[in-house]
Amino acid sequence: MAPRGVELHEPGHDHDHEGEWKVQLVASVLCLFFGLAGWWFTRSHAGLSLGFFVGAYVAGGWFTVGEVWEKLREREVDVHFLMLAVAAGAAAIGEWAEGSGLLFLFSLSGALEHFAMERTQREIRSLFDSAPKSATVLDPAGTERVVPVAELQAGMRLRIKPGEQFPVDAEVAKGETAADESNLTGEAVPVEKRVGDALLAGTLNLWGVVEAVVTRPAQESALQKIIHLIQNAQRNKAPAQRFTDKFGTRYTYAILALTFVMFFVWWLGFGHRPFLSVEGNVSAFYHAMTLLVVASPCALVLSIPSAILAAIAWGARRGVLFRGGAAVEQLAEVKVVAMDKTGTLTTGDLRVEKVESFPPGHEREVAQLAYALDLHSNHPLARAVTRHGKREQLAVLEVTDFEAVTGMGSRARLEGAPVLIGRRKWVIAQYEDAALAAVPETAFGVSEVWVANGATIGRLLLRDDLRPESRGLIEQLHRRGLRCLVLTGDKQSAADFLKTQLGLDDVRAELKPDQKLAIIEGLAKDGQLTAMIGDGVNDAPSLAAAHVGVAMGARGSDAALEQAAVVLMHDRLENFVAAYELSRRARAIIRQNLTISLGVIVILVTLALFQKIPLTLGVLGHEGSTLIVVLNSLRLIFFGEAPGTVAIPAKP
Repeated sequence: MAPRGVELHEPGHDHDHEGEWKVQLVASVLCLFFGLAGWWFTRSHAGLSLGFFVGAYVAGGWFTVGEVWEKLREREVDVHFLMLAVAAGAAAIGEWAEGSGLLFLFSLSGALEHFAMERTQREIRSLFDSAPKSATVLDPAGTERVVPVAELQAGMRLRIKPGEQFPVDAEVAKGETAADESNLTGEAVPVEKRVGDALLAGTLNLWGVVEAVVTRPAQESALQKIIHLIQNAQRNKAPAQRFTDKFGTRYTYAILALTFVMFFVWWLGFGHRPFLSVEGNVSAFYHAMTLLVVASPCALVLSIPSAILAAIAWGARRGVLFRGGAAVEQLAEVKVVAMDKTGTLTTGDLRVEKVESFPPGHEREVAQLAYALDLHSNHPLARAVTRHGKREQLAVLEVTDFEAVTGMGSRARLEGAPVLIGRRKWVIAQYEDAALAAVPETAFGVSEVWVANGATIGRLLLRDDLRPESRGLIEQLHRRGLRCLVLTGDKQSAADFLKTQLGLDDVRAELKPDQKLAIIEGLAKDGQLTAMIGDGVNDAPSLAAAHVGVAMGARGSDAALEQAAVVLMHDRLENFVAAYELSRRARAIIRQNLTISLGVIVILVTLALFQKIPLTLGVLGHEGSTLIVVLNSLRLIFFGEAPGTVAIPAKP
């Protein structure tokens, strides 16, 4: 039986099909009622009995006929066609009761499949429904007007009151508040928002009235990106699922051919009557119909997509977003977990702690230079510097000829003079000053950004602490036999401290993006399948090259989200362990489903070829295996975290 209702639809289309399983269930019950009535009146009222059987056929085959017709218009046949062929064949030889029984079980199975898939989609639908529909826009005179969210454009100024959702991704321009971002990040602790801080679409404004400037339209928001990730997930099928999709069509043609050949074998070779059965001599056509039923790969076709969708639904409800079935399968194969430091093992909540100038007395000029250049960058350090500049209301200096220097920093011109911002070695190398080289390096947890413009030179110190759960996560990964590797652009001393504190297998420091990429590619050449975890633009090439790319959180860069196969929306590392365990369980259930479906087919086909099974038992065995496969897949929606992992609560 081909998967019915298993695709992830657009929100409106999804609701159009909501409750369809109930209609199918009613049709199935009517098929049972009419079939039993037809069987009851078989001996006493033949005409009435036939009428009831026809009613059973109409009720039981109504939805299947529609699906077969759609396939025939595309010049394809699948297992639905086989079921209708068997039912029609049973009616042709007078076996109305068995045909009705087949259609009842087939329609009941379809209704239960729709129920299972709707249960899966319901886990995801809350994300669609959480998107705001309207926003309050302020014109230059301060007048409010309410407009649809779809009409918002970058640069518009909004007013958001307490209790309202932030309609699009924006930046606080006036006021202070706190946001509940649990629907995106899974973190229930309110997040403080001040001037310069980012606001995420669909999150909740808790207590303050704020004015915010739209940074991007609704269709490009973090929430919409998440929704699109989920919508596209089922289309990106797992390798095993792509195999069964191709196998299912070819297998259907093969079974039709085998049935045709066996009909003549039983008729001409074994002397069975061709169509009409008599006492003690079942017709060749009856045996052919039995073979057609038991050989139909309904359970086989459903075995993989049902498990994949159940896994995607479980993950989406808990903030683990798989971009497709391939990611669900492949994550369980990794042997090495490589990760960036900033925003992954550390909190990523960078704040400018101190500004220094050399010589002292020019701290504000240093901060203004850094602010001017970092307005053009999306690096986590640059975003922190930009927020600091807005809060301090620093003047925006006009720079020209801005250029990002990969792995080093940025440069531009201010009034014709060159301005640099970035790494210590790169900036200081422009000066032959022993005093600058002697400036002490920062302690672990404090990052530095150097700025230089002629005689003005200094640095900004930004604090970024280790996540408290990082050590526990590394221990959990080690218990699962995974090797842990950190790739960072930070200095070697910080890397050594990190390795000691967390018990890492290896730490590579002072790396540029191309060097990170080379390490990931080298691991792949050595046959070490790697999962790369990162959140920044500089991580995107490594995410793309890894066996599985994993992006951290809704706040991850667009480039990282685009390249990642898995997105950890809770913005915390323990989600990776949950995703890895989910992938392992999904693969186990897929193997179980394939064993069940193929095993039942082999047993039933063998019995049918040796004429040892009646059509009724063949129908029960066929439909029973299909139901077992679907219910086995649904276990993925209800399973809890594996022992030793941190429980991730489902969204209410």
